Amino acid sequence: MNQKEKSKPNVHLQAGGGLLYRNTGTEIHVLVILRNGVWDLPKGKQDTGESIEECALREVSEELGIPEPEKGPCLCITHHTYLENGLLIEKTTSWFAMIERDSAPIKVQRDEGITDFAWVNLDDALELVHFENLKTVIREFQNRRA
Repeated sequence: MNQKEKSKPNVHLQAGGGLLYRNTGTEIHVLVILRNGVWDLPKGKQDTGESIEECALREVSEELGIPEPEKGPCLCITHHTYLENGLLIEKTTSWFAMIERDSAPIKVQRDEGITDFAWVNLDDALELVHFENLKTVIREFQNRRA
């Protein structure tokens, strides 16, 4: 097996995610979640028969334990690969801006490895998230708000 064959993904997944935000009156805050010890944004795999928009709304709602937020525009699509149980997974995630509809208490989905959350301004969100694809989502949101 040559190097090119070794790097081919074994599985390709479609996912939807959301950058949930609220306006505090003086600035915009976005919600970040602490998943498996790393600051992240809510997202998850698309179910059969589900549109990518429905997937993104469902995942944000499930992971935060809140009613579905109001979906805004698609911000961007990111791609990344990772190893899971010996398989190379390629994930394509469609990211949407989402407006907090009400201030329902957040109850993070602990069985998904989520242990905490924080509402932070955009600059702090860029500092907190580790992965470049998440920084891309936040920057795209920031550029559209400018």
